[in-house]
Amino acid sequence: MQKKTIGFIPLRKNSKGIPGKNKKKLLGRPLFSWVLSEAIFSNLDEVYVFTDDEEIIAYIDKNYGWTHKVKPLLRSAENASDTASTESAMLEFSELINHDYDVFCLLQATSPLTQRTDINKGLELVLNGNYDSALSVVRTHRFIWSEDGKSLNYDYTNRPRRQDFDGLLMENGAVYTSGKKELLESGNRLSGKIGLVEMSEDTLVEIDSETDWQVIEQLLISSFKTKKTPQRISHLILDVDGVFTDGRVTYGNTGELSKTFDMRDGMGLEILRQHNVNVMVMTSEDSETVAQRMKKLQIEDVFLGVKDKYSFLENILQERQLTAQEIAYIGDDVNDMANMLRVGWSFCPSNATKPIKYQADVVLNNASANGAIREACEFIMNYNLRFNDL
Repeated sequence: MQKKTIGFIPLRKNSKGIPGKNKKKLLGRPLFSWVLSEAIFSNLDEVYVFTDDEEIIAYIDKNYGWTHKVKPLLRSAENASDTASTESAMLEFSELINHDYDVFCLLQATSPLTQRTDINKGLELVLNGNYDSALSVVRTHRFIWSEDGKSLNYDYTNRPRRQDFDGLLMENGAVYTSGKKELLESGNRLSGKIGLVEMSEDTLVEIDSETDWQVIEQLLISSFKTKKTPQRISHLILDVDGVFTDGRVTYGNTGELSKTFDMRDGMGLEILRQHNVNVMVMTSEDSETVAQRMKKLQIEDVFLGVKDKYSFLENILQERQLTAQEIAYIGDDVNDMANMLRVGWSFCPSNATKPIKYQADVVLNNASANGAIREACEFIMNYNLRFNDL
């Protein structure tokens, strides 16, 4: 019989170091959504977000309907206080779901560099029966000293070179995995025979301060950019407001009245499709005006009301068996940033926001609703020529 595995992400509404930390935008996404996305696409059967913040619960209910895995659950005020331990929250949660699991995986939102492969490795160690629990660690080559002036992990009279030094394994607070029996009997995230999952040294940083936040942000950006490799573009994904339109909306007493689109952009997309590039639209707005315009342009893949665009993109990649490197993306504001970093090529109009201009692969010469999309289409068609003979 297959064992049931669950992920558990504990979140508190109040944070001392960084107010509202879990909802604060990291590269345009709420902090907690980074580890949540990786959990969704890991081998976990279910992922619970356990929080006393009803805004987060509402956000999850509204934006993750495309997956059956994610389940938000209300956390008691008692176990969300400054003095409450993570273990007390784990045990409260376990009772609430009637201990309906075989393997429990604690995931920390303050470790947004966690990857699905790290989660899977922890699960494997416990599921194969060799370990009762497991934790994630990083290997540091720092030399450690005690307060009384004693070297703890090396002989200072014979200082080793870095390449000859095995270093020291340190807990990074990202992933903890345990069997149900071991968790309930010990009341602790770790017990019995403990296995180790070694993660990259970058993941030693946890977000506890504004400085940590800035460091993590740069690490994420660097990680995305180093993974970009040349590949033929097979799909173009576009935001709407500030990309198709100039970002302005006309409102009346009955709501949205109109948006301005550029006819040349529509022709550019039609020609691009003739060159075997599939066109998709992904926007956080749920606009009937947009729906009608995309119908007119005969764009079939139109996704409206998408708040977590990064997770939605990951789902598209998985369902359609695409690689991120064959995707091009046009965005204009911070809620597009994670996707623009993730894909093979990213574009932004000349009137995009400054943070997006800093990260885009190509800042287009034309503004939104004034030929920007048409310019990007021409770039893609010319770029794809180099792959014709491959």
